[in-house]
This record gives sequence, C-alpha cells and structure tokens, in this order.
Amino acid sequence: MNATNKTLIIVPAYQEEANILRVLEDIQANLPQADILVINDGSTDLTGSLARSAAVKVIDLPFNMGIGAAVQTGFKYAWENDYSEAMQIDGDYQHPAEEGPRLLQVLAEQKADLVIGSRFISLTGYKASWARRTGNRLFQWVNALIVGQEIIDNTSGFRAYSRRAIELLAQTYLGEYPEPESIGYLKSRGCAIIEIPVKMRHRTGGRSSITPLRSIYYMVRVLTSILSFNKKSRR
Repeated sequence: MNATNKTLIIVPAYQEEANILRVLEDIQANLPQADILVINDGSTDLTGSLARSAAVKVIDLPFNMGIGAAVQTGFKYAWENDYSEAMQIDGDYQHPAEEGPRLLQVLAEQKADLVIGSRFISLTGYKASWARRTGNRLFQWVNALIVGQEIIDNTSGFRAYSRRAIELLAQTYLGEYPEPESIGYLKSRGCAIIEIPVKMRHRTGGRSSITPLRSIYYMVRVLTSILSFNKKSRR
C-alpha cells in the first residue's frame, strides 16, 4: 500500500463539549492542510454534534472504550486511508496546534517514527499534578533502563507519527494508556523516537480521566505493559 503525502490529525474526545470547538478551530487555523478526525469516545454530552458542526470527520464509538481504543481507531483510519503521517491532539485543549508544524518538521527531517511533544524537557511553564509527575519520573527511569532511551514526558498525548508507526499501532492494541505504553512497543520494533519541548496549556474545562485514586492502577498497568513488550522483543 502506497501512502500519499497527507496528514491526519487524530482528536480523541470524551465529554469535551466545553473544549472541542476551540480545539478544532485551533487546528484548522494552524494546520490548514491536514485532515481532521474526531474520535467521539461514547460521549453523552454534545461532543459529537459540536464536532460535526465544524465540518470535520467524526467517528462515534458505541460507548466509552477508553483512550487506547479511541486512538487506535484513528490509526486504523489513517492506515486504511493511506495517510503518510498522523498527529494526536487531545480534545481537552491542552495542546496548542501552533506547535504541530514543528513536530511534523522534526518527524520528516530526522526521519523519526514518533516525535513526542514534551512539557518537561525545558522550562515551558507547565506544572503537572504530583501524581502525574511521579508517574513520569517512574516511566522515565524504567524506559531508560529497559528500552535504552530516556524519555522525559512519557504521558504526553501531543505526538506525530510516521507511516510505519501508524501501521504498527493500527495492528496492535496497546491497552488503556497508549502514550507511555507505545514508547516501549515502538522501540521494541526498531522505531526511532525523538522528544522535543513544546508549550502546553492547563485544562480549563472538562475533567481528566486520571483521578488520584486511579493513579496507582495507572502506574502498575503501564509498568506491566512496558515489561511485557520488552520480554516479547527479546524472544
């Protein structure tokens, strides 16, 4: 299958009626040549209808399946429709689309498979919660030890993907938390990963799915996945 030179912006969204229109307006203003796909992850609010009013492609999942299934739906669509590259911009308005062209530029110039927009490798002014900072430090240490590369912002959902990464991620469901889990998986498949600093906004509407109570489960689940991918890659 030969991909044409086109870009898909994947926007996973759950209960984001407060944010989705400004997310789409931001993308349309800063990435006008890209196609936009909103994955409405079983929202019961106006997320889906508001996205359609912005004249973008929307796929509605039948119920809330989680960020892993939502993002993989986007990769499947990108693969089946011959996109040469994809970018994930979450529906919570934390990812400034003006940073998107720089991620795509690095993806092309450095021949990378994954470019991660990092909140933490320089002074960007972004301050995460204690739980998220703790999880990032833990994943940073584990990835450096196991996959041989230090990634500072493992949980960032602001990412650009090559055609090869799209193919791999379309075929493999990574689980509930694809951002940190995909690093070990793609690395185990020989993919090149680059991390660059970007500015990000704090959430101003909606609610994060990672609650303090779920943070412990989140860290255990992701660490188990990273170890599993590493074990498989050595066989």
